[in-house]
Amino acid sequence: MLEKITQLVQLKTFLLAILGLLAGFPTLAQDKPELKIGGALRYNYNLSSWKEGQKKRGGDLGYDMFRINADAAFKGIHLNAEYRLYSNENGGGFLKQGWLAYNFDEQNQIQLGLTQVPFGIQQYNSHNWFFNLTYYVGLEDDHDMGIKYSHTGEKLEYQLAFFKNAEELRFGNNSEVSASRYSYDIAGRNKEVNQFNGKIAYKFGEETKSKFGVSLEYGGLYNLDTEEIGNHAAFAAHYEINNGNWNGKAQFISASNNPINALGVSRNVVTMAAYGAPYEVAADFNIYSFGIARAVPVKWGPISNLQFYNDFAYMQKKTPGFTDSYQNVTGVLVTAGSVYTYIDYAAGYNHSWLGGNFVDDFAIGNPDAKWEARFNINIGYYF
Repeated sequence: MLEKITQLVQLKTFLLAILGLLAGFPTLAQDKPELKIGGALRYNYNLSSWKEGQKKRGGDLGYDMFRINADAAFKGIHLNAEYRLYSNENGGGFLKQGWLAYNFDEQNQIQLGLTQVPFGIQQYNSHNWFFNLTYYVGLEDDHDMGIKYSHTGEKLEYQLAFFKNAEELRFGNNSEVSASRYSYDIAGRNKEVNQFNGKIAYKFGEETKSKFGVSLEYGGLYNLDTEEIGNHAAFAAHYEINNGNWNGKAQFISASNNPINALGVSRNVVTMAAYGAPYEVAADFNIYSFGIARAVPVKWGPISNLQFYNDFAYMQKKTPGFTDSYQNVTGVLVTAGSVYTYIDYAAGYNHSWLGGNFVDDFAIGNPDAKWEARFNINIGYYF
């Protein structure tokens, strides 16, 4: 116990030292504060193959999300925040991201707060509204509480980060992680703690631009019942290519979660939560994903661009007896001024958000499951 307390004190000292150094850097000349406010309002239509009543009435159209974005700067310190408001069933209101930053120069930056975890293809490992399967296991567009250093060079990019924990809303001694959150994190009787991330990518090519990189993640899993700290780890190799109007993304991920649960509680699954609801995910898995997109400029009234895409992912579960999961999304993004419309046909097999059993599709799964599909149109005005 004394050793663990010493480690926590060391981590706290480390963070305070970094903040002290940050405060000592000369600030950029800036006489007046800068503030930009933006946001979005989105509506959603969907028609799902596994919902008989919905099919009879021809699908449903309703409210999706309203968000506010704020970008501010003064005396060299920058602020970036995004607050989202969903329906109560989808988690209600919560902060997607919110961080302070200092730019040492045009290539080097440090961020502090609720910031994106440097892992895999960013900002998204997908082109569609649904993201890729990697999002639903907490490995795409994840945001946690910590500090991150980024270097963006002409050829080389790298990021180093330490995250004290995922978004914490309750601050109780034995409080479980709230499901009112944007990105998927470990929940239930375990909590993510003291996570380290490293990512490096090399850029090459002139007409055809490529980026190849690797990412590493390692952190603790604190169990509320045993009060012991297990661990979780992930590795990713990723490649992205751009040639004219074409874009391709390919990625391999291997992940492992090793919680120290109470006696009799399975260690083959972990609970994850976001958008107001938890579900189970296999503790150990590989994910193979591939996406391709083609932009087509047009002049159809307000419509200026069509981006056609297909995103595929396969989740290979390492526990014997578990059934693997799949996701494929085919669609088009329609750009018309400030209005962006995603028209998607999303198909899933043992996928919690695409038919079947929501609770354990990403865990044990169902060997007798069938492919289910959802036709979805998301219309958003961004300002």
